[in-house]
Amino acid sequence: MSDSRVIPGRALAAALQRWGLALYRDVPLARFTTSRIGGPADALVIVEEVQALADVVQSAWADEIPVTLLGGGSNVLIADRGVRGLVVLNRARALRFEANGRVWAASGALLPTLARLCAERGWSGLEWAIGIPGTVGGAVVGNAGAHGGDIASCLESVDLLVPEEGIVIWKAEQLRLGYRTSRLKTWPTVPRPVVLAARFLLRPEDPEAILERMAAFNAYRRRTQPGGASIGSMFRNPPGDYAGRLIEAAGLKGARRGGIVISTLHANFFINEGSGTAADVRALMAEAQRCVQERFGVLLEPEIEFVGEWEDETADSGGCAVRGEIRGA
Repeated sequence: MSDSRVIPGRALAAALQRWGLALYRDVPLARFTTSRIGGPADALVIVEEVQALADVVQSAWADEIPVTLLGGGSNVLIADRGVRGLVVLNRARALRFEANGRVWAASGALLPTLARLCAERGWSGLEWAIGIPGTVGGAVVGNAGAHGGDIASCLESVDLLVPEEGIVIWKAEQLRLGYRTSRLKTWPTVPRPVVLAARFLLRPEDPEAILERMAAFNAYRRRTQPGGASIGSMFRNPPGDYAGRLIEAAGLKGARRGGIVISTLHANFFINEGSGTAADVRALMAEAQRCVQERFGVLLEPEIEFVGEWEDETADSGGCAVRGEIRGA
C-alpha cells in the first residue's frame, strides 16, 4: 500500500464490521499517554476483546497497513508528527482466576488492577506492580518490575499473534526476559508479534500480609517518585548504579527544555508541565546522556520506546534511538 492514510483496506473493513467497531481519523494521541504528549494517529480503533484485537491486527497486516498498539500509554514517547497507519487502543481487560494460583489476563488489563485483585484472593507474586501505570501486554514486552519483583518471576506463558503464524502460545522462557527487555521488545523485523494475553502462576499467602506490602510499596512510590504527567523511568539503570543518581550527580535536577523539566524529586523522571513536546523530551534526554557520559563515562540507555513519524529517523537523535511500534504499553 503506497499511502498508509488510505485505510481501511478490504480485510480491515471486514474485521471492523464483524466486531461493530468504529474507525476514528486524525485522533490526537496525547490524551492516551501518561506524559500527555503525542501527535495524531492517521486512524484509531478501540478494541475491548482479545478476539477482536487479534482479528483487527491480523486484518490490518493483511492489508499492509502499519499497526501500532497502545495500552496504558506509559513508557512510550509518541512523535509530535503522530503515527502513520492504524493505532489500536487496547482495552481488552478480561481476567480469569483459575485454580492453584493461576490467572489469565487479557493484554489490555491494567497491571495495578490485576495486582490488587490477586492480592485480595491471597495470591502473591504481583504486588510489586501496584503502582505501575501500564497494561499486562506492555509489562510482558518490557519485563516490567519494581521492589525486587518482575514479570519474569511469575509469568507462565503468553498468547501471541505472530506474523505469518497466527495465534501461538509461548512459554515464558521463550520470551528471553531480561532486565526491562524481552525477545519481543528487540524483535528484529516489523511487524512485531502482539501480546494477546498472559498466564501467571502465583503462590498462596495471607491476603492481609500481601495488601500490607502493597500499601508500603505505594507509600514508598509516593515519597520517591513525582506526580504529574510523565512517561515513567526514562533510562535503564546501568549495571551497579542508578540512572537517577547519575543524572542528579551531573547537576541536572530541574533542568528544562521547553515544557519538560527533570524532576527535582527523582532525576530519572521528566515532567510535562503542560506545554511539553516530544522534541523537548528528546532534547532533554540527549542532554542528560551527554552530561552523564562526559562526567562518568556511562552512556545511559533509554528505557522508553520512541514511536511514530520523527523529523529525521536516520539522524543520531542525540543518542536516543527511534523505534517503530508500541507493544501495548
